[in-house]
Amino acid sequence: MIAFDLQCAHGHHFEGWFEDGKAYEEQYRKGLITCPVCNDTSVSKIPSAFAIKKSFQPAQSNPGNQSDLDQANSKLIEFVKKNFDDVGPDFSKEALKMHYGVIEPRNIRGVSSSEEEKTLKKEGIQFFKLPIPVTPDSDS
Repeated sequence: MIAFDLQCAHGHHFEGWFEDGKAYEEQYRKGLITCPVCNDTSVSKIPSAFAIKKSFQPAQSNPGNQSDLDQANSKLIEFVKKNFDDVGPDFSKEALKMHYGVIEPRNIRGVSSSEEEKTLKKEGIQFFKLPIPVTPDSDS
């Protein structure tokens, strides 16, 4: 799944969830995306907001005192580990198989080389890189 920030011609901002980028494009072409406030079908993607931490502050030794950003990062990593199949170094192969309908689409995670990432981009496969720290007690 992928989420896009959207805006209608009347300036209403909302979020839309799609199976992938192609699903968004197809629904957009068919006029199926409508503003939840005014039902306008003249909708466009807008840049998503993001945050950048200005300085590094080590996490407190007590996990209960983690910063909000650290907690959000931990929750994101936990979500990915629980909801995405770990395909390890076969990430690019699996993504290509799904893209071309050889196997059923599913959420996957793994690793890829920069050359494999170039191939995925060239083929129009959307993915994002999420650095997941490896710790001695991590269960991948």
